[in-house]
Amino acid sequence: MKQNITLLFALLFLGFNIGFSQQNEEDMVTLSLMADYTKTKNFEAAYKPFMELRQRNPKFHRGIYVYGESILQDKIEKSSGAEKVAFINDLVKLWEERGEHFPNDTPKGQYAAKGCQLMYEYKDALGKTNAELYDCFDAAYKADKATFTHPQSLYTYFSLMVDLYDAGTKPAEDLFNKYDDIVEKIEEEVKNFSEKLNELINKQEAGTALTGREEQYKASYESNLANYDLISAGIDQKLGERANCENLVPLYEKGFEQNKTNALWLQRAAGKMSEKECTDSPLYFAIVNAYHELSPSANSAYFLGILKDKENKSNEAIEFYEQAISLETDNFKKAKLYSLIGSKLKAKGRYAQARGYYRNALKFNPSNLNPHLLIAAMYAASANDCGDTQFNKRAVYWLAAEEARKAGGAGAKYVEGYIGRAPSKSDIFTAGNEGQTINIGCWIGASVTVPKL
Repeated sequence: MKQNITLLFALLFLGFNIGFSQQNEEDMVTLSLMADYTKTKNFEAAYKPFMELRQRNPKFHRGIYVYGESILQDKIEKSSGAEKVAFINDLVKLWEERGEHFPNDTPKGQYAAKGCQLMYEYKDALGKTNAELYDCFDAAYKADKATFTHPQSLYTYFSLMVDLYDAGTKPAEDLFNKYDDIVEKIEEEVKNFSEKLNELINKQEAGTALTGREEQYKASYESNLANYDLISAGIDQKLGERANCENLVPLYEKGFEQNKTNALWLQRAAGKMSEKECTDSPLYFAIVNAYHELSPSANSAYFLGILKDKENKSNEAIEFYEQAISLETDNFKKAKLYSLIGSKLKAKGRYAQARGYYRNALKFNPSNLNPHLLIAAMYAASANDCGDTQFNKRAVYWLAAEEARKAGGAGAKYVEGYIGRAPSKSDIFTAGNEGQTINIGCWIGASVTVPKL
């Protein structure tokens, strides 16, 4: 009896919830041993009870698979040759068994993608081809797209598509469709984490301190968003020049007649041509107008604004951009529009207007700090125009640094660069103006305080 009570408390401590009246003592003891060994990283000792319980009673508890994953990963790291291959295959099998015995706790897309990713990492040892691996990811994605969310798996999935395209086994249409599909999936995940993070940011800004758990959530959301940023950049880099006007225009010309009543196709085509600066093509005009006529929306109004910009009708372009914003009801997408329009104006040197749009982007999605960096870049670009003396011109870089600092870790390298171009301590000493306020004119209309020595 004393031994059973000890095991009961041990298993409760490990977070297990087992109906002891329905399970035998041998399985309880085996699970407890496996858990204890795994928690102390004695994976070698944990392997035997793990395999015994896995074979004897695979439905006993989910902990078999939670701890078993760590045990087999250790085996893979410490083995080689045929033995390593066997352990790799067994880990994939373990995830499949988990889905069989605990389907409610095993999201299909997530665990199928984990298996594909593992095989990709050891593709040489396993003798897997890119086609086989792509099919693996594709099946996982189609089986449960909602839980196929890991940034690394999304990147690998698309990367394999690019490799197959380069090898001549996938057509350009498949490549661009898969790019759009993955980018839209990533945007869904970014939107999800952004909205959760924004709730916490707004709570802090309202003067309410976050709880310890909320601080942990905040750090987790920020980490996930950073990972998706990296993956998005990697996917764009992987696509590279394959999505140029030379490839896009003939492809969309070929598909336009067939798809001119397909709103999703028109939206993606217009978006890709806009992104890749293929807007001089008459096809872009045809696609945008067909899209707006078929499905008037924030996106179609934005594309029409781009057309007016190309015609140098800036005021009409702004009208369409504002229409796009007014049609958009989702704050995350509204913030994206503000940022896109801000960048259009920034490229034209209309910095004051651009800053207004960037600030609105921050208002509607405060978790995306990139607009701070774009505003800082405009300040820095205006240094020579917005100061009345050489010292005051260089003081603009302090203002740029202040703005870049608001971007957090992503802005650190920019802050350092701007500070390096601002007046030095010796410059301040010579000018004798430490602690004074400098008013910066022109479009910036702000002030900056000279640092004290």
